[in-house]
Amino acid sequence: MKEQRVAKEILEHIGGKENIKSVEHCATRLRLILKDKSLIDEKAIENIDGVKGQFFAAAQYQIILGTGFVNKVYDVIVGGDQNLSNSSAKEDAYSDMNTLQKISRTLGDVFVPIIPVLVATGLFMGVRGLLTNLGVTMDKNFLTFTEILTDTAFAFLPALVAWSTMKKFGGTPVIGIVIGLMLVAPQLPNAYNVAAGTAKPIQLSLLGLSIPVVGYQGSVLPALVLGIIAAKIEKFFRKVVPDVLDLIITPFITLLITMVLGLLVVGPIMHSAETGIFEAIKYFMSIPYGIGGALVGGLHQVIVVTGVHHALNALEVELLASTKVNPFNAMITCGIVAQGAAAVAVALKTKDKKKRSLYISSAVPAFLGITEPAIFGINLRFLKPFVFGCIGGAVGAGFAGALHMAGTGMGITAIPGVLLYINNIGGYLLINGVAMAVSFCLTYFFFKTQE
Repeated sequence: MKEQRVAKEILEHIGGKENIKSVEHCATRLRLILKDKSLIDEKAIENIDGVKGQFFAAAQYQIILGTGFVNKVYDVIVGGDQNLSNSSAKEDAYSDMNTLQKISRTLGDVFVPIIPVLVATGLFMGVRGLLTNLGVTMDKNFLTFTEILTDTAFAFLPALVAWSTMKKFGGTPVIGIVIGLMLVAPQLPNAYNVAAGTAKPIQLSLLGLSIPVVGYQGSVLPALVLGIIAAKIEKFFRKVVPDVLDLIITPFITLLITMVLGLLVVGPIMHSAETGIFEAIKYFMSIPYGIGGALVGGLHQVIVVTGVHHALNALEVELLASTKVNPFNAMITCGIVAQGAAAVAVALKTKDKKKRSLYISSAVPAFLGITEPAIFGINLRFLKPFVFGCIGGAVGAGFAGALHMAGTGMGITAIPGVLLYINNIGGYLLINGVAMAVSFCLTYFFFKTQE
């Protein structure tokens, strides 16, 4: 079978199964951490029929195999080997990362698990927006029902973030949920109402200081930092509290210390920092004449190559929580489809039928929002197509910025991303069409296959 052949050839060219320290896979890539990197024959792996590219990123040797097929190859390589199936690939990867990569990967591990909920919420918003644009009059009770679907995830966003953070840092997830819910407890003034001027913060007097206390609806940083602190506190007390008292003492102390710090120290500081960062990013993206959008669209795929793009999930979550729309999604989707268009242009100019077929299969995932096969399998290898893809992404995102395009959610781009723009499909198709046209034409006319 194909997966058995590909797995066998991969093992032959990486020094065998005994050279694997740990292994895992994502949607399209086999991710390996090897004991001796000098045993890798990269050129031979590139030439394996079924491999769409290979590269080192985030301290891992990653082999692009494509959706579905990567699962089969992974199963063959692991082959019931308990040591490999139980290997701590993430821990091994972290040990070899630089600080920026560690931060990015950590944020990715925290926010990726909650993205499906935010995607679903965004789709609900899109459907409601479409109905409104079609002139559908909604009954008051039905409108309330739609608000439950669209607003709940963001109203209790701190609970989702704190839960995921506690899970990531080895704490008890349910404690994280409670911490997040305390940040948005109904006894606290609602953050949105305070911002609108319809409610006032609770003024808590402590040591001669008057500290304003509010809820943190829609906030990310306070819950993220408190989740980390709570996990560290819990793990410390698990070690020192006797087992017979652990069930009672540890959760109690963890919640008490975390919430005192959260409401009086961490919350106000992180919320202020979050507001400042958010306003700066909003200003950057709204630079006139689409310049801000062009910069985002042009540079996003460069950030993807570095492997630190997961850190941007926090930005999208914050945009949606604060404004209910996500202009960042509209900008980056242009960069994504532009890389796909550049890869298609390379494929059409390639005379070798086998290579052309491989290039096309590597380009297709880009139109579904996954650019790694196109970037590492084609565009970055020849460089010019990658640069032309970035230019196309910049032009398309410039139009997105100028037209104030924004999605109603996050987590999906390119063709699936249409669902986030149901209320403005024409604009979405326009910006992506421009990005693809510029990228394709530049690559087709200015790239020579012999390069």
